[in-house]
Amino acid sequence: MNAERCSDLGKLILRLSLGALILLHGIAKLRGGTAGIVGLVESHGLPGFLGYGVLLGEVLGPALLILGWHARIGALLVAGNMLVALALVHLGQLGQLNEQGGWAIELQAMFLATAAAVALLGPGRYSLNGK
Repeated sequence: MNAERCSDLGKLILRLSLGALILLHGIAKLRGGTAGIVGLVESHGLPGFLGYGVLLGEVLGPALLILGWHARIGALLVAGNMLVALALVHLGQLGQLNEQGGWAIELQAMFLATAAAVALLGPGRYSLNGK
């Protein structure tokens, strides 16, 4: 297998894993409603309608990633969603470890880092954009 094919497969794995894992959060929000997110946003003094932005980062962004269609935009939507989640929910956990000794926000950090990687690398050849 040549280096270019390996690179494209790696990009595909990054896109699909990030997209699928974040999309599960979005599906949960679609099924359970966004009232909790809207309330959280309002509790920080922000307009409640901004809470609906979670659907961009957890439904639209992952769909773009999975399809590989404008995946860089999808990755940026996910990254933005994770930055807002870190700021509104997880800021107090930045210096904390979990019960197993790992970083308390390791999952959120991994989602953010993977989204940044996809935004920088692009979707690869195995995508609707094919780049």
